[in-house]
This record gives sequence, C-alpha cells and structure tokens, in this order.
Amino acid sequence: MSEAVDTDAYRGVFGAVPYAFRRSDSRLFKLYAVVGAVLALLLSLVFLLSLVVFIGQTVDTSATLSLSRSFVVVVGLLTVMPILAPILFVARRHRRDVGHDTRYDRRLALAGFAFICSIYVGLIVSTPPAQQVEVTGPLTPVVEALYGLPSLVGLVPPVLAALSIYAVHRLSR
Repeated sequence: MSEAVDTDAYRGVFGAVPYAFRRSDSRLFKLYAVVGAVLALLLSLVFLLSLVVFIGQTVDTSATLSLSRSFVVVVGLLTVMPILAPILFVARRHRRDVGHDTRYDRRLALAGFAFICSIYVGLIVSTPPAQQVEVTGPLTPVVEALYGLPSLVGLVPPVLAALSIYAVHRLSR
C-alpha cells in the first residue's frame, strides 16, 4: 500500500489549523478557522487558569475535591474540542484529498459558529439569579425567557450544537 506523502501535511492539532486555513477555498471557513483557533486558545487558558486557582484554593482539603478538579478539565475539553472539531475535520478531509468541496467547509464553519453561539446561550441560561442584570433593547424578551429557564437547560444548546457538527461531517460525505 503506497500512499502519496503530502509534504504540506500537518502534524497534530497545532499544525491542523494553518493547514486547514491554507487548503480551504471557503472564506467563511477561513474566518471560522481564525475565530475558532483564537477562541479555543483563550478558553484553554481560562480553564487552565481556573484549574490552577481551584487547586490553590483547595490544596489542604479532602480527596473528594480531586474529582472536582477533574471535572474542570473535562468541562474544558468538552468546550474546546467542539470548537476545534470543524477545523480538524476540514484538515483531515483535505489531507486525505477526499475532494475539495467548498460547501463541506462552509457547512462545518456554520456549525462551528452555531456551537460558539450556543455556548453563549447556555451561559445566559445558567447565569445565577444574583448575577443576572436588567436587560434593555430588542432582545429583552429573549434574554428574560432564557433567564427564566432552569440552569440545567443551559447544557442543551451546546450539546445539540456539538452533535450538529458531527452530523454535518457525517452527512456531507
């Protein structure tokens, strides 16, 4: 089995972002690659710093908090990976030279942007009542309706959006 070696291939996640950016013909995907990579980097730093602070605050406590520390890492991964998934899917498709379908890249970019928006919506839903601010403007009824939902419902939009990224990938073959 002789497979053509791509000298422009990427090596790992960090190489996949510029590779996908260079190989895609979709401007929307290129925009998503930049926004998604920057957002993934920023969120990774936020979760890393929150883990460091959490460890510092709970150094002299029970082993039960080790599970809480692990939970911070898991939530961080479950937030960052769906942001990077469209970029990784496009890079993989172009590396394997399955076909340069600009529509595939565009659909994944839209699904990625939908995931980013869903994180924001989930955060609005899960905002504790003590931290909710009075909203003014045209989106007031929407935000107030989101504030009125139970906090656990805040998980639904990001989960559905992450599943839609995978569905777009699988159905666009």
